Amino acid sequence: MKRAFLLVSVFSYLLLCLPPQLVCPESVFANGSRQQGPMKKTSAELSGRVNRGHGSDQIRVIVRPTGAWNDSLDDAVQQGGGRVVRRFNNFKSQVLTMSAQAAANLAEREDIAYVALDREVRSLGHISMTTGADDVRSTAVANSGRLDGTGVGIAIMDSGIDPNHVVFNNATGRSRIVANQDFTGENRTDDPYGHGTHVASIAAGNGMVACGRYIGIAPNASIINLRVLDSNGVGSTSGVLSALDWIITNRSLYNIRVLNMSLGMPAIESYRTDPLCLAVRGLVNAGIVVVTAAGNAGKDLSGTKVYGRIHSPGNEPSAITVGAANTYGTDGRDDDSIATYSSRGPTRSYSEDTDGVKHFDNLIKPDLVAPGNKVIDAEAENNSIVTQHPELDAGVSNQSQRKMMYLSGTSMSTPVVAGSAALIFQANPTLTPNLVKVIMMYTAQPLAGFNMLEQGSGELNVKGAVGLANLLRTDLTNDTPLGDSLLNSDPPAPQSTISGYTFSWSRGIVIDRTYAIGTNLITKYQKIYGLGKLLGDGVITGDGVITGDGVITGDLTMISDGIITGTQIMTSNGVITGDGLPFLNVSDLLADSLAEGSILGDGVITGDGVITGDGVITGDGVITGDLIILAQMAEVDGDNTSFMPVDLDLNALGCSY
Repeated sequence: MKRAFLLVSVFSYLLLCLPPQLVCPESVFANGSRQQGPMKKTSAELSGRVNRGHGSDQIRVIVRPTGAWNDSLDDAVQQGGGRVVRRFNNFKSQVLTMSAQAAANLAEREDIAYVALDREVRSLGHISMTTGADDVRSTAVANSGRLDGTGVGIAIMDSGIDPNHVVFNNATGRSRIVANQDFTGENRTDDPYGHGTHVASIAAGNGMVACGRYIGIAPNASIINLRVLDSNGVGSTSGVLSALDWIITNRSLYNIRVLNMSLGMPAIESYRTDPLCLAVRGLVNAGIVVVTAAGNAGKDLSGTKVYGRIHSPGNEPSAITVGAANTYGTDGRDDDSIATYSSRGPTRSYSEDTDGVKHFDNLIKPDLVAPGNKVIDAEAENNSIVTQHPELDAGVSNQSQRKMMYLSGTSMSTPVVAGSAALIFQANPTLTPNLVKVIMMYTAQPLAGFNMLEQGSGELNVKGAVGLANLLRTDLTNDTPLGDSLLNSDPPAPQSTISGYTFSWSRGIVIDRTYAIGTNLITKYQKIYGLGKLLGDGVITGDGVITGDGVITGDLTMISDGIITGTQIMTSNGVITGDGLPFLNVSDLLADSLAEGSILGDGVITGDGVITGDGVITGDGVITGDLIILAQMAEVDGDNTSFMPVDLDLNALGCSY
């Protein structure tokens, strides 16, 4: 009952308190009266583009006047260097082309009601395009044709999967869902809740709806449906553990190489003792990449940025923990940022000694980020999420087997990474989970202005990761000597070009409480890449005191020379890992107990946010789909990255609804 009351309260608040530019009151007085603030007259995408220095970009906007369109407005458009490209017979709005700054200036006029971007509908799925997955689709792979996940099993641990949705079929119309198991006690494996179907299609949807506009990352991978969340989207730790146990037993039968966990619970207990984290470690040690959601608790109800709310099992160091990036609806990556709701590190799970002193894990998480905002993908038939929020239906089709919906959250960014791991394994099946993780982090794009506790190594770059995986030796084992050659050729240029935008790789990885940089990460074999190892195993931290020349010394039995580990959590300048401005000392993370006045004390401001601790988030052992009402309603800075097929005639394009 308490949980139900809390959810209703949160939902009621979010319905009332959308972004300030929409409906939130500017202030609430003690007597309950509210003073309405002025409404913004530009969309968040337009304002964001100008604020990020892209005011000179030529764009198309839809401008709505307060009254009838008149000659004065035509003159203003012309003076601003713009022109009208479409007029409507039954609407006052006009479609213009002009610079982003000129459009923002036009919105300042009293006779203009609102200016919004004219969003494009694209012929390819946005996520697969902006991550670079489309660029590697034609890559030839020995014995399996093109690079599309063929032969690789992805386990989706979620609320079930709608078996009748066409996105889960192969080219011959047969289902790619090769196994179904229920761990909820409801004796069903379909998806009455609606979360798991959407997640599975992001990882492995086939693109058979709307000419492939919403294709998944690994569209021909095998899907293993493990239902651990019930009809209300709730499960238990024991149910998840049973599913993890099932995977270990059946991993060879279905070639399960990747597990997607878009679920979690508050991380209270240290990863060293948390049974969920320990079980995840067992899967990783068995050769399975486990991809987990960071959580959607990056800000509190007042909108304040908070740190320390990584979910369990996302606090497990062997997992790939994924935060959410906001792409602002563009395939180009020059305007990408971190979604405000995406949970930030450090991990605040802890153990308690006999004196009652809490020792916090304080690990850097997430490991990287991926697009997760307003993602359109498969909609399970009659699912409760869309039933309760019909506005989440994307309007793509009226046929139940082809319907699509949109959701936001790290639940959506997690399967982007899981699908990418399947492509990497198809390209090089011999890799260990640690090497897959290193490849993803090393080739990621650091996003300028965001620190490592927000983005890890940066935004996923599938094109770069798959390209690098193709160059790695296929005969590596735990017995490979430290420092042996890791590549079959010279190292590649550390940059990628996606949708015409060229960016640098991070060239670094986050490790526990620090980071490592150096080309030897990809040119020489490191013992930390082997099965049964953690990437942080080779980092010597001692008693938490950093001495010497400002770097943390590595264990030369595990990490070769030529690799540097840093002493600062950095705010990136958008070039490579380690560049930018210091945000937090690593020594503060190493000091795990809460001494009075510690920078990591509960409620103490650190940099640009508030660190939260065990007194803020409490857990009752309930596992939930990592999808809060905030993300369901896509109420995130007005971040609009959906591609709604408005005015799109699919029949004219030869497509099926």
